[in-house]
Amino acid sequence: MEKFFSNAERAEILTQALPYIKRYNGKIVVVKYGGNAMVNGQLKEQVMEDIVLLRLIGVKIVLVHGGGPEISETMQKLGKQTEFVDGLRVTDRETVDIVQMVLTGKVNKSLVNLLEMKGGQAMGISGMDGRLIEAKMKDERLGYVGEITQVNIRPVLDLLEKGYIPVISTMGCDRQGNAYNINGDTAAAHLAGALEAERLIMLTDIEGILRDRNDRSTLIPELDVEQARQLRAEGVIAGGMIPKVECCIEAIRRGVKNVVIMDGRVPHSILMEILTDEGAGTMIRGGANDDESQGA
Repeated sequence: MEKFFSNAERAEILTQALPYIKRYNGKIVVVKYGGNAMVNGQLKEQVMEDIVLLRLIGVKIVLVHGGGPEISETMQKLGKQTEFVDGLRVTDRETVDIVQMVLTGKVNKSLVNLLEMKGGQAMGISGMDGRLIEAKMKDERLGYVGEITQVNIRPVLDLLEKGYIPVISTMGCDRQGNAYNINGDTAAAHLAGALEAERLIMLTDIEGILRDRNDRSTLIPELDVEQARQLRAEGVIAGGMIPKVECCIEAIRRGVKNVVIMDGRVPHSILMEILTDEGAGTMIRGGANDDESQGA
């Protein structure tokens, strides 16, 4: 049953959010919005509403997106087989053209349009624009999958300065004009580091890090880099969570204050994370004695 709040209750809720609004006003928060968390149209609209609201209260939001399901769907329609090696899509010349078409075209512009419809000012760019993300071939077996060599963050800063929400698709390029498919989590970590972001939020389709993968009540709300490494050694962090946590650690190493992995399928999870004490998902932070927590 829908809950109705009186005007006084609404005012009280806003008052309780005030310390968090002060804390994040003028700060950069990078949101990585990926893959399966983007599938539900209604939830996608709520995520865009949250992002617009945060921008309107002074948080400088940068949205970095993937689009794996859309890429796979388009490849299937075109009769092209999808192949993965170590969780990364094998990307030949034809596939990189498809990835570029889907990510920088369909997905990017649909998110920009949605943000604008919700009252925000958004500008879509790819990692190829302004040589935002320079890359080289990561592994010949993977084809045109890129390893980031440099981030040129000026275009993003210019958009933030003018009040836009930058919406970034994770393509990269090299000096020879080759386009590369860049892992979205990796790109978000590098971009957040270059921006010296206050926080990187990884929206995904899992609750966070669970001590028991079959029991949601075992969610680990917070841990530092060393504890994360220990959980990986113990096998608690395993499978597809390993590269995601590695990207979190990389972001912290590059100067991001903390990183949160959380379930993008939960309505208004971003607002819960930024504007309440409770938060959402699992926060990874640099430890006080950890060399990789510089800037935290």
